[in-house]
Amino acid sequence: MPPLRAASFMLASVLLAMTQGLGMNLISANLPQIQGALGATTNEALWLMAAYMAPYASLSLILIKVRTQFGLRNFAELAILAFLLVSVMHLFVDDLHSAIIVRFFSGVVAAPMSALAFLYMLEPFPPAKKLNLGLSLALTNLALAPSVARLISPTLLDIGGWHGLHVLEIAIAMVAFGAVYLLPLAPQPRAKVIQPLDVVSYLFIAVGFGLAAMAMTVGRFYWWFEAPWLGLMLAGAIIAVTCAAAIELNRANPLLDIRWLTSREVLHFTAALLIFRIVLSEQTSGAFGLFQVLGLQNSQMATLSWIILGTTVAGGLACAAVMKPGREPVIHMVALTMLAAGAFMDSQATNLTRPAEMYLSQAMIAFAGALFLPPALASGLMSALKKGPNYILSFVIVFLTTQSIGGSLGSAVVGTFVTWRSKVHYQALAEHLIPTDPIVAQRMNQLSGAYDRVLTDPTQMTTQGLTLLNQQVTREANVLAYNDAFMVIALLAVLALAALIVHVTVVAIGRRLAPTPQPSFA
Repeated sequence: MPPLRAASFMLASVLLAMTQGLGMNLISANLPQIQGALGATTNEALWLMAAYMAPYASLSLILIKVRTQFGLRNFAELAILAFLLVSVMHLFVDDLHSAIIVRFFSGVVAAPMSALAFLYMLEPFPPAKKLNLGLSLALTNLALAPSVARLISPTLLDIGGWHGLHVLEIAIAMVAFGAVYLLPLAPQPRAKVIQPLDVVSYLFIAVGFGLAAMAMTVGRFYWWFEAPWLGLMLAGAIIAVTCAAAIELNRANPLLDIRWLTSREVLHFTAALLIFRIVLSEQTSGAFGLFQVLGLQNSQMATLSWIILGTTVAGGLACAAVMKPGREPVIHMVALTMLAAGAFMDSQATNLTRPAEMYLSQAMIAFAGALFLPPALASGLMSALKKGPNYILSFVIVFLTTQSIGGSLGSAVVGTFVTWRSKVHYQALAEHLIPTDPIVAQRMNQLSGAYDRVLTDPTQMTTQGLTLLNQQVTREANVLAYNDAFMVIALLAVLALAALIVHVTVVAIGRRLAPTPQPSFA
């Protein structure tokens, strides 16, 4: 492919990735501002994210077969057109209920965008470069949107509020719409691959994954043991997925090869990706969550977002430069080491910590995140290819599930742990706040001094001082809870690194001890 045309395909991939990624991350990065614009509470606004994740968690599974049966060209054009139409619908939303409905359809039409961004990045590369250079750049491209959303959202909110977030999204979608029509992907053979039972199985999978994604998105805010409907949602998810598995196990040509998916190799691969998603949530849910607790806005974290954006690109390029078959364990060891070191550095935070103190640690985590995923995907893809082309769909489903459901799981695990530890630390700190203690009384008097000019009643002054002191204790408990979460994530990365070293060592010893085949002289 000529260089200019290759660059055009890569730019189209960036546009498609931004189209999908901004639609997802502009809401999550600006939830407090959006809930004010819609007149909603924090818990109510969370349903905007849950509604988006409900279809997005599973729709990529059936789209693979849709693309094969109806053609890549038709799939690409209709997908970008549907996304553009749903994006325009955001401009007419002024209340929470209509916003939730539109967000659901946004999740539906966003699922094809990530697949198209992936395909457009792979298109310009020759087959020999697709699994290292193309794969690394494609995955790096898909990881840029969270940082970009944090960088541009303050200006967009100042210009147009809730609707301002979507004006740029619509503009990028329109440019991507033109790029898809001007730069058609290479046609692929079409075949009738969708069977009636595929639809039935997918409906069960969609219900199961959707319920699980919604429960993990809102569960820690409503709290798992205080909202009975959360248990019903998780139970419904288990029942729906079990029904899908029962159907697939009794089919000659299943949508999912359940027996292969439950093999030791695939379970090992799935567990590794899930652990990676949980560890990487240290950045998305951990560091930025800590700064939100400390009262910082996106505009105050702009430099940190730029650093994360730059090191993510650097990590993807470094991975493309060094990735070759057989180097996956070494690359993963380097990535896990950087993840563990970065999380440990963050675990020393205080209430005076600001983004500048985390530039190095967050840069290490972002670099490691871009370094880890391409080798894992390449090795898993080669393993599936050895089994035959029918296993590609099952492998892709494993990968997409660990990225969508795994992302929600990582945020839920980290958020739940932080909430639990903050309660523990608050109780431990509050036990020492005795009003008769001279030090506590002095601190309360200092804090209530801010109200000297507006309050004259000593009782009200004492109440205000106690309230301000309680706020400081809550903040300290939250900081300590995030430190605990960072430390646990660092230990998890160290354990994963140790397990990987043991695995590599055992495999190397096994190969050395394997008997060498003797030549036959018959």
